[in-house]
Amino acid sequence: MKIGRRLATKLLNVGRFVLSTGDVPEDARATEPLDRALLAALASTVEEATAAFDAFDYARALERTEQLFWRFCDDYVELVKARAYGDHGDAAATRSARAALRTALDVLLRLFAPVLPFVTEEVWSWWREGSVHRASWPDASALREHAGDAAVLTTASEAIGAIRRAKSQARLSMRAEVAKATLRAPRATLDRFAAAQADVRAAGRIGAVEVREGEGPLRVEVVF
Repeated sequence: MKIGRRLATKLLNVGRFVLSTGDVPEDARATEPLDRALLAALASTVEEATAAFDAFDYARALERTEQLFWRFCDDYVELVKARAYGDHGDAAATRSARAALRTALDVLLRLFAPVLPFVTEEVWSWWREGSVHRASWPDASALREHAGDAAVLTTASEAIGAIRRAKSQARLSMRAEVAKATLRAPRATLDRFAAAQADVRAAGRIGAVEVREGEGPLRVEVVF
């Protein structure tokens, strides 16, 4: 587990990023498939962390929260960054990304509060009234009201991960342009990718995308 300075620093940094994307109405909701997938992942993590705390298994609660946190930072944030800043030119999609980012930050701060009391209180104070330690525990059922298919986030993470590996193997910057990406996977996986394709293309700086139905896990071929 990455508990310690790195985790605390990342929590501060991602908090600054989320709050820098712009204001969003309190009643704004996640409407885009990738954003709703994040809500589903949050709900599952809340359920698992809550069960672990109830069983006095604090290490397990922290482990599950950390797993989602690093996935949120490393994949989801990078996938929606352009959309959250309004680069897609779609106001509704931008609002959805900002709402999901703030929901995730709110939930993660409350989940981490028992084990990271000071940094969570600091980030909480930037945008919430009162103390995170007096806030109610996250409600998984409330998250599920607007959640979608968590597998959309999984597929998008796998796709952007493959793009990053290809750039790394080619000794290119992560900001390098990709001329074309060809994805092969079962139809269900390709459908999930389609739901998040715009975000994956923006994050990976991908020009053309081709999808081909096939068996087995998702495979991505990249042409620079």
